[in-house]
Amino acid sequence: MRYIYGPVKSRRLGLSLGITLTPQKVCSFDCVYCQLGRNADKVSARKAYLDIKDILVEFKGYLESPEYKLNPPEYISLSGFGEPTLNIDISKLIAQIKKLTRIPLVLITNSSLFSQIQARSDVLEADVIIPSLDAVTRDIFEQIDRPLSDIKIEDIIQGLIALRKEFKGKIFLEIMLVKDINDSLDYAYKFKQAAQKINPDKIQLNIPARSTAESWVKPPDKERLLEIKEILGPKCEIVT
Repeated sequence: MRYIYGPVKSRRLGLSLGITLTPQKVCSFDCVYCQLGRNADKVSARKAYLDIKDILVEFKGYLESPEYKLNPPEYISLSGFGEPTLNIDISKLIAQIKKLTRIPLVLITNSSLFSQIQARSDVLEADVIIPSLDAVTRDIFEQIDRPLSDIKIEDIIQGLIALRKEFKGKIFLEIMLVKDINDSLDYAYKFKQAAQKINPDKIQLNIPARSTAESWVKPPDKERLLEIKEILGPKCEIVT
């Protein structure tokens, strides 16, 4: 299949069917921990990178397959090979998928476009949104996510605050921790301040667990993870 992968066993979602809305590495970031490798050509323009009609044909075929009938996924996740909110037709795809199935729909996003009102509006019919927030200051943001120069972490945080007010579903705020970049205890308190403003349903601490774009990327020590979890409070969990 070109647009659908899995279902795969997800550390966060159980059995999850993935759908990509972009070709490989169409993204606004070049994260040091990305399992898809480096991104030499970052983009922020929203357009129809893939035709949702083609995605839906493949998805309908999956729903009619013996595999689906024998072992249906617990979630459908919009994530894939790039940043899904870059596809300008994401709201149309969400609407069509929800007509075809009652399986909960999850959006996994790097949050980079949530400063735009239209980008937020386009995803409000999802059931769960898992937005990333790997940094809360410009220096760490540029070190870990390596964004396009016009994307500012302050705008992302404000976009997430606005999303919480507009979105009626669940928000699980994901923080990818990389050793010696964003895993200090002082920085954990900065994360806490931002998270209190965003008010997600959960905070999920994640660590690099597969191949990464940069070979030097390492996860924090287990003891440090537990300390950060304690700082972030009862909403926080470690993804294992």
